[in-house]
Amino acid sequence: MRFCTVINCMDGRVQLPVIQYLQNRFNCEYVDVISEPGPNRILAEQTDSTLIASILSRLTISVDKHQSRQIAVVGHHDCAGNPVSKETQLEHLHKAVQFIARRYPEHTVIGLWVDENWRVEEVC
Repeated sequence: MRFCTVINCMDGRVQLPVIQYLQNRFNCEYVDVISEPGPNRILAEQTDSTLIASILSRLTISVDKHQSRQIAVVGHHDCAGNPVSKETQLEHLHKAVQFIARRYPEHTVIGLWVDENWRVEEVC
């Protein structure tokens, strides 16, 4: 069994495209999902320490118990939890990936953008 982990928006429209992308990208069978509204903003701004701790706690479970070695953070078009321009979302995504990569330096950490047609693109 091979796992990877995604920190994804709770928006149901992005779940399946992201899971399918990650299964192919990392050749894994299972994708552990950590879901929050606008997770790229949450991780980039780091203003809610309780929420950050919750995300990191769940990520640690995936890494320690499922031996996940690849982590993705997601931003997407029409996000209710992060209702800003695509450019700002991508800035948040880059900062979020850097934040996670600093905490898990032995892991592959990528950033995914899901566009208005629900296509997944690796942007960082």
